[in-house]
Amino acid sequence: MTSPMRVNVKETLGMAMDAVWSHKFRSGLTILGIVIGITTVVTVASLLTGLRKGIVDFFQEFGPDNIFIARTSGDPSGQGALPKELKRRPLLPEYADYLKTVCRTLDDVGVSVFIIPTPGNFLNVKVPGYESDNITLVGASPNLFVMSPREMQEGRIFTKEEAGRAQRLAVLGSSIADALFPVGEKVGRTVFIDGAEYTVVGIFAPAKGGFFGENGLDKQITIPFETARLRYPQSTAFFITAKARPGQRDDAIEEIRAAFRRLRHTPKKAEDDFTISTADSIIQNFDKITGMIVLISIAISALGLLVGGIGVMNIMLVSVTERTPEIGIRKAIGARRGDIVLQFLSEAVALTGAGGLVGITFSILVTLLVGTIFPSLHAEVPGWAVVTGFTVSVAIGIFFGVWPAVQASRLDPVEALRYE
Repeated sequence: MTSPMRVNVKETLGMAMDAVWSHKFRSGLTILGIVIGITTVVTVASLLTGLRKGIVDFFQEFGPDNIFIARTSGDPSGQGALPKELKRRPLLPEYADYLKTVCRTLDDVGVSVFIIPTPGNFLNVKVPGYESDNITLVGASPNLFVMSPREMQEGRIFTKEEAGRAQRLAVLGSSIADALFPVGEKVGRTVFIDGAEYTVVGIFAPAKGGFFGENGLDKQITIPFETARLRYPQSTAFFITAKARPGQRDDAIEEIRAAFRRLRHTPKKAEDDFTISTADSIIQNFDKITGMIVLISIAISALGLLVGGIGVMNIMLVSVTERTPEIGIRKAIGARRGDIVLQFLSEAVALTGAGGLVGITFSILVTLLVGTIFPSLHAEVPGWAVVTGFTVSVAIGIFFGVWPAVQASRLDPVEALRYE
């Protein structure tokens, strides 16, 4: 008795690809849900990866040993803070001197104040022929720039002596400096900030990182802390920066917390009425937010992938019905059940794999488009997102293709040949 003829695996896979290619329009509609799902996930992952890189660069510039203390969380100016945080008492600049005295784990402490205009007013900066209100104004103690050094494009930072005399000096962010003085020297020029005359002593180099490709430091004007207190006595958005000794940051945080609770007479069981943060804690909070965004995008994409998977199962079941005589012939000439399963499963995987590749291609194009529109946003397609997207699309093909493939393999060859 002769053994049944073996069917070549390469031939089986080739037949599967031919079947997919011969129904291009139908195949395209079938994988549309998968294309949308994969495009969404990979695009979101790409944009968030670029955004996170910018934010990490932004906060790392503030120094790994620095500790930030503010009345509210989030924006140091207090804008957009939670209602319960806005009820907290303001910090006082004297707290900085107290920390220097009582905290042995600290190298230095600096203080700044964010100038918030009164309701109905706004801050502006003027030079002959140009005016802008797209600025932030901060008063800072000079030692802050020793604790968190920033690269200078031109000039220098005001000195401790100049700050102590409350001189009207200003250091400009790169963007506002270019807007005010598009040509010629910038240092030594005069600007009018909120109606008062200041001398520009320095220009910061463009800041690293940022949110959505923009760094607010580039539009910031920094003046001496004492000058800000004299000009804006109503401003109470104080922000304290403490630099811990190397390797003692965690101990310093606990010392600062205890000192602040004593200063503010916080009851033992009450929560802190101030916020302490570090660069990496801020990044961790951002990761929590983006993690939720990724989960939401995955949930939305899962619907598209589910619809795509069901579509693949449906079209494969239809294909089994249409090709019943073909299955009968293949079985008659020696194809085994495994060969039939492989053929139809390959078709399903080819459909979903193609959907994954198209979705990844679309996501790369979208990411490149966003990068072109917003050049400062370093959007990039992470390798793990590409691999995961393709793997998921293939897995969907296997999962939703198994049942039709098994159904095809169970057909009786005699009945299949009689099918019309």
